[in-house]
Amino acid sequence: MEVGIEAIRHGADAVYIGAGSFGARAAAGNDISDIIRLVEFAHFFRAKVYVTVNTIVYDNELEDVRQLICDLYSAKVDALIVQDMGILEMDIPPIPLHASTQMDNRTVEKVDFLHKCGFEQVVLARELKAEQIKAIHDAVPDVSLEVFVHGAMCVSYSGQCYVSEDVFCRSANRGECAQLCRMEYDLLTRDRKSNKERVIVRGKSLLSIRDNCQIDNLEALVMSGASSLKIEGRLKGVDYVKNVVADYSRKLDEVISRHPDELVRASSGQTVLRFSPDWRKSFFRNFIFQPKSVGEFVGKVSEVGHNFFKIKRVGGRRVGVSDYSEMNNGDGVCVLDSEGSMVGFRINRVDGDKLFPLEMPRSLRNGMSVYRNQNQKFEKMLAGETADRRVSVYITFSDSCDGFVMSAEDEDGTRVVMPVVYDKEIARSSQHDNIVRQLSKLGDTMFNAKNVDVDMSDNWFVPSSLLSEWRRSLMSDLYEKRLESYPLHESVITQSSHTYPKGYEFDYLMNVANELSRQFCERHGVTVRQKAFEITHPHNVPVMFCEHCIRREMGMCLRNKDGKDISQRDRVTHDDLFLRMSDGKEFRLEFDCKKCEMRVVSQY
Repeated sequence: MEVGIEAIRHGADAVYIGAGSFGARAAAGNDISDIIRLVEFAHFFRAKVYVTVNTIVYDNELEDVRQLICDLYSAKVDALIVQDMGILEMDIPPIPLHASTQMDNRTVEKVDFLHKCGFEQVVLARELKAEQIKAIHDAVPDVSLEVFVHGAMCVSYSGQCYVSEDVFCRSANRGECAQLCRMEYDLLTRDRKSNKERVIVRGKSLLSIRDNCQIDNLEALVMSGASSLKIEGRLKGVDYVKNVVADYSRKLDEVISRHPDELVRASSGQTVLRFSPDWRKSFFRNFIFQPKSVGEFVGKVSEVGHNFFKIKRVGGRRVGVSDYSEMNNGDGVCVLDSEGSMVGFRINRVDGDKLFPLEMPRSLRNGMSVYRNQNQKFEKMLAGETADRRVSVYITFSDSCDGFVMSAEDEDGTRVVMPVVYDKEIARSSQHDNIVRQLSKLGDTMFNAKNVDVDMSDNWFVPSSLLSEWRRSLMSDLYEKRLESYPLHESVITQSSHTYPKGYEFDYLMNVANELSRQFCERHGVTVRQKAFEITHPHNVPVMFCEHCIRREMGMCLRNKDGKDISQRDRVTHDDLFLRMSDGKEFRLEFDCKKCEMRVVSQY
């Protein structure tokens, strides 16, 4: 809840948050009472709160889910992000539903189907490019599209990853992903006749891919039809959220300023930052096959001494100590060794342009790129009050036959009027400036006095103490009325009769885990041949479907520059490539070169 508040304070127009259960991050649950507090804060700024109920649901949990949805509706959340289609068969309040990326939303046909089912917003697959988003928007213009712009990239299409359940009985579709994509594997090949194997790569995180960063691509995404830009931030610290949200919000303001007739922010209030945000200074996986955050590039090693080294920036200037970009005592830094593995160490002391590590790494060599993944000075700054967000208000003060009348109107047109009965008397000195000064003191509120207009028929005396008291009452009334007038939207899901898009899988990939979900599918023309992986645990089937291709990343791609399959194989090629975990568990790799897709197959 506290992190959600900081996200809004630093510029977010909406936040998504997990409830106490049934969210795709089981460790990121929140009590209803905390969600209610977040909703009040968000709605004051006309920002929205979306709650994730985006796991598959078992039959014995259906009533618990229905009751949770009723509680969230009472808490006035703006929408639910859901995965299980069984929810559409429930008797639930008229709360808007968003289709989670866990539904694997990659095609025009799928998004059109979801829109016809009643979903008002669809969270698209992380893998989609701007031109694909535009094609979906052009075909289904009435549904809002949400696009991930920053954070972790799942190596498998979301909702189509079963490897965690396969190995540890921890389902990613149940919010319990064990992060097997960040673990180390050997890549090996095995001869079919002799069964002799050869290790190609040993001990690498071959399924770990770079994080997503679209900060320089926001304009293209927005103009392609994305109306919601999503920063993946659950299970991240508040310093990460502050910095990344502020940086993206500032960039988005620049995009909007270039298209004033087409774009507008979806929430109210003005954010004033007390620092210069830079997403590079927060957690970010920079490299393929590297599961940790290497950090921001700071320069190259220019000299290595017995117990110190020096760094020179690209461009010539040496690294010293002056601002957030410079090195500080206690900073964490790293280099990548000849094997591409991260070697991390801490800077014990900075003396001019000499950096003294706590322990001198043996692998340090001239010319090595140095990255900083812990910036002590920047993190200390983020721990304080780093942003202030306020709603503009226009205040008027005038006299009446039996006293005075005060009014306040905010930037969204919410208005309150407060008459005050008071025996007026002429003042000896001008009252105008003092009235303006006293009514402008809104420091303990979430309002900012944009203008104070004083219109009195005579120079009436008004005590400063009473002006302060009236101001507090006026702002309290405006605060309450602002919350009461929040335009909460309701939506009713109606039972439709259209069918699933052609070519959709009807086996375990449908993720049908309960009777209501099965009924939904059959009502839409689908006979479910196999229940969810978590229930049936099928053998020798793909447990990951990936756009990421190990063979391509290692220069072993079978397609030429024209995109044609050099091997001339029409569909799936079996190259006898395997991934082996440290405990000996193996997965076979399949490559669908026509789709440019890699599949990780469980070896049972």
